[in-house]
Amino acid sequence: MPTDREPSVTAKLLQLLLLSTYWGMQIWFTLISSFVMDNHLNRHTYGFIQSRLVPFYLHLGSACAFFNLTVFAVYHPRDMLDEREAFQIFIFFVCVTVAAINAQWFGQMTSEIMADMHLIEQACGLGQDIGLSSNREAYAKLCETDFKYSHLSGRLWLYRLLSSLCNLCCIACNAYSLYYMAENLVTL
Repeated sequence: MPTDREPSVTAKLLQLLLLSTYWGMQIWFTLISSFVMDNHLNRHTYGFIQSRLVPFYLHLGSACAFFNLTVFAVYHPRDMLDEREAFQIFIFFVCVTVAAINAQWFGQMTSEIMADMHLIEQACGLGQDIGLSSNREAYAKLCETDFKYSHLSGRLWLYRLLSSLCNLCCIACNAYSLYYMAENLVTL
């Protein structure tokens, strides 16, 4: 069903809506809400909210990335692509792939590990302190004395790092896509 005709206003609007929705979610979730919640909620409340929001955010982001690729590809047949359009499709494909990996694996593993850690922390009377950086000594001591907690802590760090890298990759892909879209606007 690829077409070489000019996309309809509806298709352009859908493309813009999907891209701006994903971009807005990324900026809000990554830069704003995390910092606000970190400074105002206790560790377990913060973790509970994150465990509910992160999967939703990651799956909705994956869907936006997939539909962005689909809409763009429908109106840009492979045999008619110029170099910039081919690169844009590549960027959308990278975003879809990375977002899907993050949603299906890294985000899920992070939530599961956090839930296991919260149970251990609660048993030790921890988790009610405000901010993730407060009471570090107690958490460090728990890591030293509880092998399971220490192992979970290391795995959580790794999965958060991988998830963050995936998220940053998708932010970069969407920033480029916004730039590409702005560059191709005829007028405001």
